[in-house]
Amino acid sequence: MSEPSSKRVLIVDDEMDMRIFMKTLFETSGWQAVVTRDGTQGLAEARRETPDLIVLDVMMPGEGGARMYLALKEDPDLADIPVIMHSAVKPDAFHHYLKMLNARSGSPIPSPDAYMEKPPEPDALLALANRLVGP
Repeated sequence: MSEPSSKRVLIVDDEMDMRIFMKTLFETSGWQAVVTRDGTQGLAEARRETPDLIVLDVMMPGEGGARMYLALKEDPDLADIPVIMHSAVKPDAFHHYLKMLNARSGSPIPSPDAYMEKPPEPDALLALANRLVGP
């Protein structure tokens, strides 16, 4: 039996099925997982927990993932946390969206550490998470 992991992931997604899927996937792979359903809750949880990784849905009601991502990158205590953004849109459409946000923003928004299209393939998501966080 393996020792409990100290790796913590924050999963922010408005879809309950996706939250359950990812929480189960990470926890059965030795991670500690916390889930929230929107960017406002996600940002509060990130500040409270300082996770090792954040998996963030791009399109959510209310503040949405892009606004939470921008707030993360503007917060010196959270800016270095790796972020995997995911959405049902194709990667090219996401990168175009990010480019449009940058055009309207006073300061450029850095690209996330990774982007995955929904639904993420479980092994690929775990491999990416482990690569971003390390041993």
